[in-house]
Order: sequence, then structure tokens, then C-alpha cells
Amino acid sequence: MLLPLLLAAALQAPPPGGSLPPQTARAIEALIGARMTQLGVPGLAAAVVSHEQVVWAAPFGMADLENGVSVRTTTSFRLASLSKPITAVAVLQLVERGKIELDAPVQRYVASMPEKPWPVTIRQLLGHLGGIRHYKDGEFASTRRYGSVTEGLGIFRDDPLAHPPGTKFLYTSYGYNLLGAAVEGASGESYLDYVRRNVFEPAGMFGARDDDQRALIPHRAQGYVKTPSGDLRNSELADTSNKLPGGGLAASAEDVARFAMALTGGVLLDRASLARMLTRQATKDGKPVGYGMGFFLTERGGVREAWHTGGQQRVSNVVYLQPDRHVGVVLLCNLEGIGPQLTEVAREVATLVVRPPLDARGNERLR
Repeated sequence: MLLPLLLAAALQAPPPGGSLPPQTARAIEALIGARMTQLGVPGLAAAVVSHEQVVWAAPFGMADLENGVSVRTTTSFRLASLSKPITAVAVLQLVERGKIELDAPVQRYVASMPEKPWPVTIRQLLGHLGGIRHYKDGEFASTRRYGSVTEGLGIFRDDPLAHPPGTKFLYTSYGYNLLGAAVEGASGESYLDYVRRNVFEPAGMFGARDDDQRALIPHRAQGYVKTPSGDLRNSELADTSNKLPGGGLAASAEDVARFAMALTGGVLLDRASLARMLTRQATKDGKPVGYGMGFFLTERGGVREAWHTGGQQRVSNVVYLQPDRHVGVVLLCNLEGIGPQLTEVAREVATLVVRPPLDARGNERLR
């Protein structure tokens, strides 16, 4: 049933500032179309950044199957954990401005956070080393509306730490909620007001906002989950206000591409802060972990990679960077549970960008 939709031609919008060679764009479109068919993805939006320019963006498939609405370049998806790099940027901006110290205990900026047996620092929280727990049963699919970041801290702030800070890597959206509260305490603004003024606007992310279930968000994508038999069903309801800084933002693929462009281009952070983000943290006994500050950090074939997936009800997403090659790929889709596969697709797309397709004689075509 989905095959005719997935094989439909992508509606490519002219990207600002530059463009890919036509043969590269065609190769990327064919690759994404094939992978969508393999994975059964209803709808996807993609964007490519090269040398601090958004050089290509395209929508694929359907944003809303029930109502026959196609994905557009302006389609808004839940960002899920792609919110975390945005929160990390906000924290590091305040570090640059002398309003946050990386090795200060978080309670200096979040008065409502109780003292624990050990200090939990901003640096540790940025690297998922602070010992803050992740979700308990029922919290991931919460439908309760939380009125503020501080109110959301009540979910976990009185719980014991999962382990002494700095001793283990434990991925936690709640740790990033705590960082969002630190942004509020240090800046004197709400988290959302701060990121809107200091991240979204400078980066040109004009469609980025909070993922408010009650709001009328233009071109919002519907979301789907695949049953064990392979059928698609509407995603379960979830209110992401319990994790705004860790997974509660929404944006288009081009918005996220502009974030990547502004980040690597020095618009949002200085070079020292960007290098800090893209350096692996380590446990207290010196063992490096695969995370810096807001990004997972890996290496494939000698190529440095920085990436983050996002997965929750309605979406699977990835932002993928090869910082030394100045290449970034953003893929946002409305099928749950395929984050790892999307990361591989993003890696394949990046390879096409840095290694253009060959002509009929086996020669690399001129860019």
C-alpha cells in the first residue's frame, strides 16, 4: 500500500546559499527512497549541510496517511532527543558568558534540586555522567501536562542517584531537564525564551518551538508505529512537557540543518566551546565514553563523527555530522523505532556528498 507513495518523486525546494551537483542530489533521492521502502517509512524530510551551507533539502512520502497530506520542507516533526544538542549549546553559551561554571554543582543554578551524597556538576550532566536516572515505567508515555521545566523536575529530583557521579555513563533525558533548569537559573529567562532568542533566532530556525500537544502547529506530521505483523498504527499519545530540554522541541529538517550550520560555522558557539562539545568525556578513572556534550562521538574509517538520534512516540530522527569534512545530514521521519537504521542512512548520504557518483566511464564527476 505504501509503495506508490514512497516511490513518488521528491519535491525538492531550492536550498539557500548553494546546491549539490544534480547527479549527487539524484543519488541521494534514490538512496533515501530505497531505504524508506525497505524500512516501511511513511514520511521523511531530509537536509544536507556542506561547508556551513544548507545545500540540499527534500521531503519524501506522507506526513499524514489518513488525510493524504504529503511531507513538505516546512513539515514540523517532534525532535525528541535532538533537543539535547540544543540544550547543550544553551549551557555552553552561558559558560562562555561567565554565567555557568562547568565544574560547579548544579544546585548553584537550580535551587530546587536537593543535595545528594555527592556533587553533580554541569560537566557531568552534559556527558550523561551525573548519575541522574532515566525513565521509569509509564514516564516515557506520560500524558500529563507540566507547566514548566521546574515542575517537571519533580518527577525525579527526590530520587537517589543511580550511581556516584563520574563513575558510569547513563543516558538520561532527565539529566538534560536539569540542565534546562540550570539555563533558567543562570539566565533569568525561561528555558524556551532563552533558546528562542539565543539559538533559534541566530540560527534562522524560524519553525522551531516547543512540541505543545495543545497548540496548532502548522504542517505538523502525524506519527506511526509498526505492529509485529508489519501493519502501521497511529502512535500512542504522549505529552513531552515532562522533558522539554531533553526531548520536547519540534522543528523542520531545514531548521535542524540550520542549527548544524550555525553550530559548526561559529554563529552559536566559539571554537573552544565547539571543540569541547566534540571531545569525548571520561569517567573518573580515565575511561573515555562515547559522548561529548550533546553529541555521541564515533569514528568510522578514520572519519570523525558526531551524531544524535531522537526516538519517541511519532518519530525517529538523526542529526549526523562529519565535522572535519564540514558535512552534516538531517533525517526526520514519522515512524517509531528506527533510529539506528536512520543513522546508517545518514552516513550513506554523507558518503555521497563527499564522494560524488561516478560517470559511465567510472570517473568522478566534477562538482
